[in-house]
Amino acid sequence: QVQLVESGGGLVQAGGSLRLSCAASGRTFSSHGMGWFRQAPGKEREFVTAINYSGGTYYGDSVKGRFTISRDNAKNTVYLQMNRLKPEDTAIYYCAASASMVRLRIGTCEYWGQGIQVTVSS
Repeated sequence: QVQLVESGGGLVQAGGSLRLSCAASGRTFSSHGMGWFRQAPGKEREFVTAINYSGGTYYGDSVKGRFTISRDNAKNTVYLQMNRLKPEDTAIYYCAASASMVRLRIGTCEYWGQGIQVTVSS
C-alpha cells in the first residue's frame, strides 16, 4: 500500500520557520515528481511547490524566495522548508507525487498525503 505521510506542521508566529517532511512508503518515488499543495479554509487548493526526479524545482508566486523544496531519494522523502511565514500561509498542507510533472503541477496527482495543519499567528 502506497502512503505519503506528512509531519512537522504546527503553530508558529509570523516571521518564523517550519520544516515539513513527507515520507513515502509502499514504492520508490525516485523517478516521480513530488510536491506540496495547500488549502486554506474557504479557499481552493493551491499549488505551493514541486520538485522533479533530478532536483528541478517550481514554486508558486506566493512562496517564492521564502519556501524551499528538497528531496532525499535514499529516504524516499521530500521536505518543505518554510521561512518568513505569514498568517496567509495558514492552511492544510498536502504532499503529492506523480509520474508526470504536468499532472503534479496542476494537482491531478496519483498519490496524496492526508495533509497536515500549519497555522501562522500574527
